[in-house]
Amino acid sequence: MGQEVVAGALLQCSFGAAPAALSVLPINRTMAGGPCAANIMDFAPGLNIPPFAMCNSVANPMVAAATAAALGALTPMPCMPVTVAPWAPGAPTVLIGNMPALNNSSKCMCAWGGVISINFAGQVTVQVP
Repeated sequence: MGQEVVAGALLQCSFGAAPAALSVLPINRTMAGGPCAANIMDFAPGLNIPPFAMCNSVANPMVAAATAAALGALTPMPCMPVTVAPWAPGAPTVLIGNMPALNNSSKCMCAWGGVISINFAGQVTVQVP
């Protein structure tokens, strides 16, 4: 069984340089182990998913331009996630705000090729199937 993900959970992008904390707005009015519980729709870049310091993906136009300017030497640039689809798969048997709850095994894809995963759910007491 997975753990319910809440506000403050630690996220990591496969192309990011540092972890970042998930932000969850209290619009669903559901708490899990203290903080606000997340669902699969908490994927908005900047609002829910903050930048991961520097981006190393050459699919990112800023990284590609900086790398080209450096004559092919990979040059990381500031990260700005571009997530266009919800977290998957979530926990379909537990609904938060009429959407599946977000568990710690869910992933979210960045348009620049990164896979955003959950390193720490933000709490350790509430589990979801």
